[in-house]
Amino acid sequence: MARAEQTKGIRWRLWINLGLVCVALAVLVYTGRQVRRFVATDPRFTLAGPDDRGAGLTMDGVVHASRYRVLATFTSDFGRSVFLAPIAERRRRLLAIDWVRDASIARIWPNRMAVHIQERKPVAFVNLPVPDGRGSRVMLIDAEGVLLDPPPQSHFAFPVLSGISDVQSEPERRLRVQAMLRLMSDLGPLSKDVSEVNAAAPENLMIVTQVDGIALQLVMGNQRFSERVQNFIEHYPEIRRHSAGARAFDLRLDDRITAGTDTQ
Repeated sequence: MARAEQTKGIRWRLWINLGLVCVALAVLVYTGRQVRRFVATDPRFTLAGPDDRGAGLTMDGVVHASRYRVLATFTSDFGRSVFLAPIAERRRRLLAIDWVRDASIARIWPNRMAVHIQERKPVAFVNLPVPDGRGSRVMLIDAEGVLLDPPPQSHFAFPVLSGISDVQSEPERRLRVQAMLRLMSDLGPLSKDVSEVNAAAPENLMIVTQVDGIALQLVMGNQRFSERVQNFIEHYPEIRRHSAGARAFDLRLDDRITAGTDTQ
């Protein structure tokens, strides 16, 4: 009999504990809903629009990207609680804006949002043929092979990178950009005179550079760029005497410099 009463008491305690847990869960759910309703409806958490005094959205890092497009990304969030803004979706839309490489968004208590933009950094100009085949359009390209429209009234001092087209994939363009950057880095101070790099064949680069005030085309290959150009410059007076009028030279052979651009 005593054992039966003991078992009955244990069961009652289990039911009581289970009931208390259910009550606690119900309180948590109710409290959570009330808190959510509070932060979603209380005017103290409302994001002020750009036309309001003390606008609630701040942005930094925007230089060449469209400030209008960045601001327009948050149009539906103005006048609503900052806690209702879908941060992941807003970031995805920011990344689709030209010149935006990365973006972060932070909610700032109680009613502000801060947007930080990391813009792409162009490294060269490219000339892309227009669809009708008449002429070309000038664009910029970054180290990742992304094509960028030049911003109005911008001034960049970059070489032209040829061998690039808009039908190439980003990895294909990236390969050519990286080849150009490797060449320019190896050239060091000599790179300041380079006006064009042809990376149509990344394993056999060509450059247009100024030597004694004359624009020359040099076939560089894929290594020892600085050494080859320095050697050419040192011997250019003699080369000029023997190859008067030549404007293209092949520097790929260690024991000779030949006039002409035959890259086969």
